Amino acid sequence: MSKEIVVVGGGAAGMMAAISAAEKGAHVTLLEPNERLGKKLNITGKGRCNVTNDAGLEELLANTPKNGKFLYSVFSRFDGRDTKAFFESLGVPLKTERGNRVFPVSDRAFDISGALERRLKALKVVLRRDRAVSLDIRDGMVCGVTGEKGSYPAEAVILATGGVSYPATGSTGEGHRMAAEAGHTVTPLQGSLVPLREQGNNCARMQGLSLRNVSLTVFENGKKIYTDFGEMLFTHFGVSGPLILSASAHMRRFEKKAYRIEIDLKPALDEQQLDKRLLSDFAKYANSDFCNALDDLLPQKLIPVIVELSEIPPHQKVHDLTKEQRRGLLQLLKHFSVAIAGPCPVTDAIVTSGGVKVGEIDPKTMESKLVKGLYFAGELIDVDAYTGGFNLQIAWATGRAAGFAAAENET
Repeated sequence: MSKEIVVVGGGAAGMMAAISAAEKGAHVTLLEPNERLGKKLNITGKGRCNVTNDAGLEELLANTPKNGKFLYSVFSRFDGRDTKAFFESLGVPLKTERGNRVFPVSDRAFDISGALERRLKALKVVLRRDRAVSLDIRDGMVCGVTGEKGSYPAEAVILATGGVSYPATGSTGEGHRMAAEAGHTVTPLQGSLVPLREQGNNCARMQGLSLRNVSLTVFENGKKIYTDFGEMLFTHFGVSGPLILSASAHMRRFEKKAYRIEIDLKPALDEQQLDKRLLSDFAKYANSDFCNALDDLLPQKLIPVIVELSEIPPHQKVHDLTKEQRRGLLQLLKHFSVAIAGPCPVTDAIVTSGGVKVGEIDPKTMESKLVKGLYFAGELIDVDAYTGGFNLQIAWATGRAAGFAAAENET
């Protein structure tokens, strides 16, 4: 008789867990209340789906700042290259872009979720449109799941309900509640890969302005901790965009530390080259007011803020600018500083930091150390990584390990 397994959650980790258990011969029921599987998966990478990172074990661990060591075993058995091979075997051609980020050649996230759905069907995984309400546990052993529409007996249950980011996709923290009711510790949940709120209102004045090809540095209590290059966006609350989301993963201790970001608005020019550029622009606008002399150098929305922060009188004639004033402006352009008040709420985050405590989970099998037959996969666990396909890789690797172990372990 094949083993009866219930997987709770039809996202990336849940679908991978269901496929893996079914491949080992288990009879699998997948519970998912959404009308579509992989709802969050379909919006990742702006709808393109950054499937994984073309990386081996060491690189995956280096990009997982939160409890990376816990993933040593699952990553050593299923790394980014294994994920690529898995999806290509399902007929999805992939490509590798900057930073070893892997995407479907089609740039369509639906090709990834569609391939997983076809595999689930081929393996005869039973899909039930139902929301799990509670785990059925007797004598320290899981024996099923109760849903809103029915009960589902099982010899093993895999919880893969996601975090609490993007609640519209169904990640509402229900899995954390059920894990806690089963006796597990859930560490505080906060956002990672999240937009940032500024102290002050300079960013708000530039709302909607997008900067490309800028360099960004993060300072923690005045110490440089991270630097990156790319694009970002000023918003009504602060800053967002790919550069900012990546940077936010390094800013984890707002209750104890002060953070600021510094933007190099002209990273292609060193100080000497930028000074030459300023001299040339100022020669062109020699008889203009200073506030009207920056049109060739900066986007329109940035100019009033730069003028104010430079402390150069806006209507001072350009030909009257001193060398010190020009030097101050140059420093401002190379080191535009924004003090960060804190992250936006976790509901605005791409991933959830925090979750089921890793010390209570077997790192090889993903099985609970407290409840026999209960397994965890994906964002529900207290692990999170930087941007670049690493968080999805956690979902694939933990889902694979949980599915195999649940199907193979004797109850």
